[in-house]
Amino acid sequence: MTTPLPTLEWTERGEPRSAIWRSENGAAPPRRVLVGDDRVRADDAHSQAAEGTALLWRGDFHNARNLLTAMARRVDRKPLPAMDSVAQTFHRHRQRQAQRARLLGMVLIPVEAGCELSLRRAPEIREACLAAGCPADEPFVLSLRELLGIIGAHEWRRNGIEIPALGARIHPHYGVFAPQRADYVDLLAAEPLPETATAFDVGTGTGVLASILARRGVPRVVATDLDTRALACASENVNALGLADRVEVAAADLYPEGRAGLVVCNPPWVPAKPSAALQRAVYDPGSRMLRGFLDGLAAHLEPGGQGWLVLSDLAELLGLRSRDELLSAIDAAGLAVAGRSDAPPRHPRAADPTDPLHEARSAETVSLWRLVVRG
Repeated sequence: MTTPLPTLEWTERGEPRSAIWRSENGAAPPRRVLVGDDRVRADDAHSQAAEGTALLWRGDFHNARNLLTAMARRVDRKPLPAMDSVAQTFHRHRQRQAQRARLLGMVLIPVEAGCELSLRRAPEIREACLAAGCPADEPFVLSLRELLGIIGAHEWRRNGIEIPALGARIHPHYGVFAPQRADYVDLLAAEPLPETATAFDVGTGTGVLASILARRGVPRVVATDLDTRALACASENVNALGLADRVEVAAADLYPEGRAGLVVCNPPWVPAKPSAALQRAVYDPGSRMLRGFLDGLAAHLEPGGQGWLVLSDLAELLGLRSRDELLSAIDAAGLAVAGRSDAPPRHPRAADPTDPLHEARSAETVSLWRLVVRG
């Protein structure tokens, strides 16, 4: 039985109106909605949003973007207060980001049937919205912030991301985490390969690591994921790269059936609860995926095989997981560390002193742990 989509209700020109409510994160539709246009001041929109009142936009599309930018400046004006520990700073920063997202999500955009915008100077959004799973034949409303994310994600998919280690581009789909960091990709591309006929890529996402393994000569790679968007994305990338004869994309909760001489996993690096759908690639509540990978590795390795765990120590620097906890989990799974390769971070936030977590980010190390079954 299909669950009915939520509905946004408002009053416009004295008449009740309603439309399908679209929210990628499952947020409930705002209860209070005012209709506004280019005459709305940023201060007023910010105050109303803080009180829980959304603004349904009927003005110029570019002016709506400018309004959102002005509201963001007002949200960001107040600095994060000093905390006693980096863990407290992390949690407070995430609370602030969630509040920011909620407030900026109060500027709403009406979309006509067929994924068309009737606003002045509005872009063509049909292809991007359909790729994101928006309703195709009925009007709907979504936040401007989410719509801009959909448009941006479609550009990422169209243009792709150059992966030097692959010598090609990877094209992420909407809702699938894009491999923007070269540090962990380069680690896997440089690590000496064990002799094996089969490798597993557990939690493949875009399929980038599975594709690198195949390009490096592994005859058969099984790339798994539970997310339907990731499975479609990985399949499309594998086919575009001409690797469909080597890479099999399969739906599985972590492991496929059987054993392999090499099992690779790049789990979410931070043991915290995601507050948005895309954050599931970053946050791993209770280290569920990390522990699942470790606990199942021995049963899925061929004799003499290796497990490659690609993991940042950011969680350790944030005080969310200790190195001893990681090593204890490895030991409890019947595994031993055969070696480790490290790389410094190469992303913009590591060099941004205004980032509230700059101290931890700048000290971060990304590691490829080579794990074997303990003898």
